[in-house]
Amino acid sequence: MSAAAASTGSRIETYEDFVKVHGLLLAASGLPQSLHFKLFEKLTSETFDGGAHFAIEPCEDGPQRRLLLTSETMAKDSNVFLIDHAWTFRLPDAYKQLQEVPGLAQRMAALMCVEGDDDDGGLEQAVENGGKMTVEEVLESEIRNARESGDGFVRWLELEELGLDDTTLLSLDLSTKFPDLLALSLCENKLENQQKLVEEVTKFKNLKGLWLNNNPVLEKSDCGMEDSILRGCPKLEIYNSRFTRNFGVWAVGFCADVYGKDNPGSGHLGDLPLQSVTSLDLSNRGIHNLINKAFSPFEMPNLSYLNIRGNPIEENSASDLFGLLKAFYCLQSLEVDIPGPLGDSAVEILESLPTLSSLNGVDASKILEAEKHVVDSMLQPRLPEWTAEEPVVDRVLNAMWFYLMTYRLADEEKLDETPVWYVMDELGSALRHSDEPNFRVAPFLFMPEGNLASAVSFSILWPTQNVKKGDECTRDYLFGIGEDKQRSARLTAWFHTPQHYFIQEYEKHFNKLQSKILPSLPVNSSAPSVVRCGDGSALRVYTDIPQIEEFLTRPEFVITNEPKDADIIWTSMQIDEEMKKAVGITDQQYVNQFPFEACIVMKHHLADTIQKAQGLPGWLQPTYNLETHLSQLIGDYCVRKRDGHNNLWILKPWNMARTIDTTVTDNLSAIIRLMETGPKICQKYIEHPALFEGKKFDLRYIVLVRSINPLEIFLSDVFWVRLANNPYTLEKHSLFEYETHFTVMNYGRRFNHMNTPEFVSEFEKEHQVKWLDIHQRVKNMIRSVFESGASVHPEMHDPKSRAMYGVDVMLDAAFQAKLLEVTYCPDCMRACKYDTKVIFGGGETIRGRDFFNVVFGCLFLNETVNVSQL
Repeated sequence: MSAAAASTGSRIETYEDFVKVHGLLLAASGLPQSLHFKLFEKLTSETFDGGAHFAIEPCEDGPQRRLLLTSETMAKDSNVFLIDHAWTFRLPDAYKQLQEVPGLAQRMAALMCVEGDDDDGGLEQAVENGGKMTVEEVLESEIRNARESGDGFVRWLELEELGLDDTTLLSLDLSTKFPDLLALSLCENKLENQQKLVEEVTKFKNLKGLWLNNNPVLEKSDCGMEDSILRGCPKLEIYNSRFTRNFGVWAVGFCADVYGKDNPGSGHLGDLPLQSVTSLDLSNRGIHNLINKAFSPFEMPNLSYLNIRGNPIEENSASDLFGLLKAFYCLQSLEVDIPGPLGDSAVEILESLPTLSSLNGVDASKILEAEKHVVDSMLQPRLPEWTAEEPVVDRVLNAMWFYLMTYRLADEEKLDETPVWYVMDELGSALRHSDEPNFRVAPFLFMPEGNLASAVSFSILWPTQNVKKGDECTRDYLFGIGEDKQRSARLTAWFHTPQHYFIQEYEKHFNKLQSKILPSLPVNSSAPSVVRCGDGSALRVYTDIPQIEEFLTRPEFVITNEPKDADIIWTSMQIDEEMKKAVGITDQQYVNQFPFEACIVMKHHLADTIQKAQGLPGWLQPTYNLETHLSQLIGDYCVRKRDGHNNLWILKPWNMARTIDTTVTDNLSAIIRLMETGPKICQKYIEHPALFEGKKFDLRYIVLVRSINPLEIFLSDVFWVRLANNPYTLEKHSLFEYETHFTVMNYGRRFNHMNTPEFVSEFEKEHQVKWLDIHQRVKNMIRSVFESGASVHPEMHDPKSRAMYGVDVMLDAAFQAKLLEVTYCPDCMRACKYDTKVIFGGGETIRGRDFFNVVFGCLFLNETVNVSQL
């Protein structure tokens, strides 16, 4: 949000003053000009009259609210309303504010519908306080019920959330007590031993349904346990909520509510038990092959509604599936992933299945009329999830991404580096999403004194369609964002989008990268020569870096204040054609930049360069440019979640230094919403780094590049360690603590310098490792990084370029090197300030004040003192 301050800085009294100060803001908001004066009146009189026109009511389908119009009518662009901001903050301060500001967490919890337990939660709490049945009592109750209301045989047994461990399960001897069991649920227990579990459940030879969800044993298990259970229970049709390849009438009947605890079925199912089924939800059942004798018009002649979302169904061709579905003559409504097993186009699906009147909840005629190929209108909202034990603050931190909005302040001088996030008040937060909204919301900064210091933030709300009493008032959460900016994928922040599609996109991306091999480098026969002046005089150096002015003291170089007179230009600014013309830089001067070096110094280009050259080297964490590969990232996230793997990610702006606007999170909605504060990469977080005395650290190496073709790069003997201030932990609240997860402390934070030789010596003792082995892995990795740049972008080569880069490296718990980033013209304050000893070799001392003498000697005089060639 731009906030241009008025030149006068005097209090706003008239509408003309208001427009003069807020003109840019009014234009940016999109508010129709016809409403500008009404907005001025409401801001200056502080009129919040939304309550006279709207009402908030709870939704029936989960913990959320919606906003209804209570006025008889409201015409398009007829009014504007002020919405207050209930909470405004910068992300690193969120946890602290919720902890410390009185009443804030409670208000946010109520606003976000996570304030307390529902009736079931209260009942659960009451049960825990004394009424909870033991497993023995549950079994006695089931046996008694079977005798009183059935044939005495228990066929459906639910032993959920009873704290069952392996020993207790064995002691119950369930197979002897219940030999005719058809369905067994052991969800939410403490079962850990695969072998014991397999032995117990495979005693039930007639078992058709088995649920082990949310037991520790699943986190450790592989396909072997599942295979053993399926071999031992040959009639099993449902395993952990997913269909087995053996599914039949019983599994389909379970999903159609024909079979359940009250009607478990029997070992011998009757004739056509599914005859009366009209509605069938088979979503997310892991179905690979839908062509099955149980799924047929003969079994279900009256089927009119079918949901097959979330199933791969990859073993059937689209034409076979169309042929099968056409045979269901009563089928009128279908829900399916698009793209998915029936193809990529909603229009083609409807043309192939002409009896359908509804596809994914949308009228078929409307889809055909609009030629809309992807239909997502029936996406179910993601709703906050929490447990009774979870603190209110944690509930808010998880739920807030469904409600947050953001802006970034700016004036004529600069853009604020850290974005502001805010939650609208109860009225504004009740506005739900619609692809065809009838209202629009925009943030607005009112400056009553005519300057930024007096600014108060609001949101403004106005109707964009004609609305009548009782209509739900909606807004577009992604206003102005179309498919060219990955709209469908970004909706995943608020809605359950088809996982199968994203997993498919991820797998295609992964397989493509896996096939990459680093191409051989082109080799130029001529290596760079020593740089000399024709008359043998000292080389003139222009620089805007104070450390070079102070510490470059060799007689072969002399500092000049005029760029046009220099032989060497060494600057922290980008030298482009425009700058060359403005300053008078010629092609005969040496510069400390290589053409196209953005391919390694900008984070998104760095990952792209390495992936194009090498695919998935072990030293690069999985990395996604969110502007282009959001779908692939979502797929990766879903696969990790499905497989029970760690899902902690770090988001980094493309080109910000010092971890500005960098966030660590395991929340998918947060990852997607953080795109709103600027282009970012999303990289798998190194959740198990090597630690030094319990703290996280990284290493800054200095790389000197003489030439790209041939590739001549050198590693300075000077490198340094950067330590976090706090002990490392993955405890959730620590993710908001900069000094726990980040290591750059020399910009306004407590900074603890440690001499590199001392660190290396202590690290070797602590971990019983040889630094020489680690150092070799780091050198190989750095060489590979620049080989990638040279092979993918040979246009980087320029005989008049010499450059220094900072390469940041982290070690994981196995002491393997991981690349963090490559920095152009790195800050070398520490290298100049502190003397250090060479780690390898004779252990000679390198004086800090000689650092740039060594750098320039290597790059321009072809010396190899205190550097090693890679």
